[in-house]
Amino acid sequence: MTPRDLPFPESLPDFQRLFPDEAACAAYLERVRWPEGFICPHCANAGEPFRFSAHPGKLRCRNCVKDVWLMAGTIMERSHTPLSVWFWGAYLVSSMTPGMSARQFQRQLGLSRYETAYQILHKLRAGMVDADRTPIGDRCQHVEIDEAWIGGGTRGEGRGKHHKALVVGAVEARRRKPKGDGPPPKRGGLYAGRLRLAVLPARTSEHLIGFVESNVVSGTVVTDGWGAYSGLAGKGYEHIAAPENGDPEVAESYLPLIHLIFSNLKAWLNGCHHGVSKQHLQAYLNEFVFRFNRRFYPLNAFKSLLGIGTENESATYEELYSGKWEHPSYALPPKVDPKDIIK
Repeated sequence: MTPRDLPFPESLPDFQRLFPDEAACAAYLERVRWPEGFICPHCANAGEPFRFSAHPGKLRCRNCVKDVWLMAGTIMERSHTPLSVWFWGAYLVSSMTPGMSARQFQRQLGLSRYETAYQILHKLRAGMVDADRTPIGDRCQHVEIDEAWIGGGTRGEGRGKHHKALVVGAVEARRRKPKGDGPPPKRGGLYAGRLRLAVLPARTSEHLIGFVESNVVSGTVVTDGWGAYSGLAGKGYEHIAAPENGDPEVAESYLPLIHLIFSNLKAWLNGCHHGVSKQHLQAYLNEFVFRFNRRFYPLNAFKSLLGIGTENESATYEELYSGKWEHPSYALPPKVDPKDIIK
């Protein structure tokens, strides 16, 4: 059985039917990790392992007689939380379109400690990043690229806005074919394909072009008139620069999708989470991208999250807050200064 053949819940009753207990969750996770059958990570022996009814998450190789824990090597490693709670959490995160805060997550799962809910939620966000994901832009007309400053007003520091974070985004511009004699599609059928978002330290040519090269295949890219993008033509891209000069019609004509995405991103960060710190921001961007890229296939998101999550290493709560967590997408600070909260 391949990962594509694994069932996934389409509703809450369906979830309860598929995962009624720890044993059912363990069996599902085993099939995600070894779709062709169990292979011992110690001796590479393939064969049916010993199983323990009292410990569904533990297997024992019949050849080398060593124990194998299903959570080992996944985002759930070293967790004392039951596997069924992890599955509930993965289902809530993947199926709730607006997402949820750690407080909501804690209430929904019936967890006694906020720290446990926070840790599970951030580990699930780490599982949303596929290290082997392919660059975007190979199945579209062109790719829109732009930046936005995510931030808000702060008290006691004078006028204006401070402590903003620079976020760059790239989204595929695709076009739907008209359906028969029906009304013409919105924007001429233009819609957003796959998305990439990242926090950058500076709005320089080095960082912006580096982001494009890492996330977009060679092809047509559309940007605003910022001079830092001028080197894209020398990197094998067909670069179209559209200077906006404050004209909204130019933005609507050349960069409508990425501007709409940034608007939705800001509304989500403010409406659901009521502000996040700069150090946390990349984790939330990962979650936003995960949902956005699977918005047409929401029922597959749960299965995808578990499949990606079993390929990412875990971090303890202390590591998350000490800043020693070396996940490629984000690191968390020892403490969050109130003035660094992005509204």
